[in-house]
Amino acid sequence: MKGQAVAILLMFASSLAFDERVVSFEKPQADGKHWALLVAGSNGYYNYRHQADTCHAYQILKSHGIPDERIIVMMFDDIAHNEENPVKGNIINQPGGPNVYTGVPKDYTGKDVNPETFLSVLKGEKDKVSGKVIDSGPNDHVFVNFVDHGGPGIIAFGSKMLKATALNDAIMYLKDNNRYSKLVFYVEACESGSMFEDMLPKDINVFATTASNAHESSYACYFDKTRKTYLGDVYSVKWMQDSDKEDLSQETLSKQFKITKSETNTSHVMEYGDLTMGDLKVADFQGNQMSTGPAPNTADPCADAVKSEDVPVEILRRSIDLADSEQERMDLERKLTALLEERAMVESAANQIVQIATGDHIMTAKIANTRHHIKQWACYESTVEYLKAKCPKTFNIPMNDYALRKLYMFVNMCEENISQKRVMSAIDKVCTEA
Repeated sequence: MKGQAVAILLMFASSLAFDERVVSFEKPQADGKHWALLVAGSNGYYNYRHQADTCHAYQILKSHGIPDERIIVMMFDDIAHNEENPVKGNIINQPGGPNVYTGVPKDYTGKDVNPETFLSVLKGEKDKVSGKVIDSGPNDHVFVNFVDHGGPGIIAFGSKMLKATALNDAIMYLKDNNRYSKLVFYVEACESGSMFEDMLPKDINVFATTASNAHESSYACYFDKTRKTYLGDVYSVKWMQDSDKEDLSQETLSKQFKITKSETNTSHVMEYGDLTMGDLKVADFQGNQMSTGPAPNTADPCADAVKSEDVPVEILRRSIDLADSEQERMDLERKLTALLEERAMVESAANQIVQIATGDHIMTAKIANTRHHIKQWACYESTVEYLKAKCPKTFNIPMNDYALRKLYMFVNMCEENISQKRVMSAIDKVCTEA
């Protein structure tokens, strides 16, 4: 009898554990809500695709029933009516697609699109911003979609940077202050995996997917000959086209991740945090009403995909082929030559800094050909800030996506214990001579 009693108690305990697991995977509770924060951090017409991605994301959430008062949009808003845009008031995210700019809330635009405002909005700090915030509570589900350029441990916000340490500190603040039940991030940026890798805990009900791993570029897609720019980014286009066509009340986060990962053959789509949240339905974060939105385009975005840092070059090269006059062609060729010279300067300056800082050919080669994970965060972040301040013309961090691709060398110097004083001295020398 004693053995039977123990068995019954064990079965009861197991059933409780199972019930707790099931509860953790249900929709927001009756008094819970959906919240969403959608961000395009960049500006400039050549970055058209970032705001197109964000506007499309808004249309998905809106069509699935999330009200505007709980969708916050941050974008510079310089694309729809840009002088270079031949179709004013119009932004599309795929060839022949609908105008995704229609009805998009302009919660934060222009200079208000910055990392400080983003973090305050995410944390619900009403006293620090002029507009809406994620005013979520312990029963709510929060969805965050960020689109911009990136580098090791940073994602760009125009002329400013959001650091991985600051983002993860904000996530822990949300956790400690019961600001969500479940939290999901979809991040489109080069090296975006570095924002979460070895940092995002697996037990705080946060799930993140990224367009690329910690060491590679993300890719733009859908070059439009009329608009003379790229309309979208491969990872973003893939997950959104999936959301456009699927019954999100039946599709899980894991299924959408796997579809996006398998169809994005340009970079390695990654997942981080609490992977058991993959059992949750996509509707639990993107809205649970059936969408009446348009069917996705069948054109493969990978067909004309290009690395993010190469977008300005490819736009100019394609525009040269489309030039209407000899004068226009010559002007574009001059711009392309100047851009390639700027990239050569970045390459040369980065190599010189490493050579001076290491003073050793073998170590210099190692720094250039290794990809370390970031562990020395304080060293790396302060070095990048110093580089940004001392080399605004040559590197133009973080607005120059090509320069962001060289920051791995500064990660490596910190991880190889190259004296930070020597690195900063090298930066002083090279940038004075540049």
